[in-house]
Amino acid sequence: MIAVTATDPVLQDRAAALALELNLPLPATPAESPFPWLLALTPERLELRAQGPAAPGPVYVDFINGPLAYRRRYGGGRRQPLARAVGLKGGANPTVLDATAGLGRDAFVLACLGCTVHLVERSPVIAALVRDGLERAAQDPEIGAMVRERLRLTVADSRTLLAGLDEGERPEVVYLDPMYPHRSKSALVRKEMRLLRDLVGNDLDAPVLLAAALRGARRRVVVKRPRSAPALEGSRPDMSITAENIRFDVYLSV
Repeated sequence: MIAVTATDPVLQDRAAALALELNLPLPATPAESPFPWLLALTPERLELRAQGPAAPGPVYVDFINGPLAYRRRYGGGRRQPLARAVGLKGGANPTVLDATAGLGRDAFVLACLGCTVHLVERSPVIAALVRDGLERAAQDPEIGAMVRERLRLTVADSRTLLAGLDEGERPEVVYLDPMYPHRSKSALVRKEMRLLRDLVGNDLDAPVLLAAALRGARRRVVVKRPRSAPALEGSRPDMSITAENIRFDVYLSV
């Protein structure tokens, strides 16, 4: 169970509004909260915090600084595997529906490379983190205009959303990055992925989502996988583009 809290009394009204929006409790004494998760509103950002003595640090979305800033500047541009998988050739800037948006990192990279990206996330809590990151990035003097023009977020189940699109609304590319169940106890998993997996579980319906994506995409579907993982159950990919630890399976529309 998750609760909402504010780390500063001046943020209490905003925290109360967020708790009401997400239908989550707002404990009077968060320091003594019995909830294993806190969605904490701080003066700087919104954070997801796991409680307990061995809990890792908070998870939040930052499109301005840190790893994404580095990747935006030095990530390889249109030569990087993600860009090649999506089909960024020459001046092509396809519309992309990121059907498993998560924390929005790959969507942000694609937007930086020229794509218009519709992020769809079915977890309202994760979507709240992404929305907070987008709102802060939209005010940044360097990337704000790009964020406002090329990125939008919807909280929905992508299977339902894709099925309801009119012909003119269908994206050129549907991008999937389903949560992969790690079977090895010794596998090193990033802090964010461990927390998100604990929060929302594995995407056991990924094959169903792939089928919906294949019906909804006008040009291609791209599925991000661990490099050694099998392809999703269903249609076989037309090609794959591999990187050091990951693989992009590409399904071309006919």
